[in-house]
Amino acid sequence: MNLNNGIGEKAINKTIEDHPAIGEILQKYDIGCVTCGVGICLVKDVVSIHALGDEIEAKIEKEINDYLETVNIKEGEAA
Repeated sequence: MNLNNGIGEKAINKTIEDHPAIGEILQKYDIGCVTCGVGICLVKDVVSIHALGDEIEAKIEKEINDYLETVNIKEGEAA
């Protein structure tokens, strides 16, 4: 996965804490990271671990990146 803002290299629990919308995106595809008690997986690995296939992984990647672009625009950063 190629995720914007270095999100792919962060632990999923911290990412969901900072960006609950990413947790909602994952839940939509039955990836239960929001309720995981460990949460140390890297965001870039979370989707591939669930073996959803290239098409679904691409959709998730796009949704997360689209969300991140929206957050950047709201915060006044370059998209």
